[in-house]
Amino acid sequence: MFIHTVLFEIEPKEVKDYRNDSRMWASYAKKVKGFVAYFTMKRFGYKNQYASVYEWKTKKDHDRFMDEHHDWLVNKSKARVKVLGYYNLRGVDRVR
Repeated sequence: MFIHTVLFEIEPKEVKDYRNDSRMWASYAKKVKGFVAYFTMKRFGYKNQYASVYEWKTKKDHDRFMDEHHDWLVNKSKARVKVLGYYNLRGVDRVR
């Protein structure tokens, strides 16, 4: 399991566009081999912070998506956002 998370600062007037952009990104990610899930998260206890969280089977699957779609999707996105950080996580244990 590979998790890619981007933490954003988003002004309230941009949240609707960010959520629409996020659904657009996820719709393309869904079509790529190895995609598992996507989540939009609001950071608890912090003002105007949101995270886009992607779960992939492997880092290679994520990298393929980024190589093929990232720049094009950035250009299609409408929300004005400030990136606070990128986080790449590798699964160790999973309990369901």
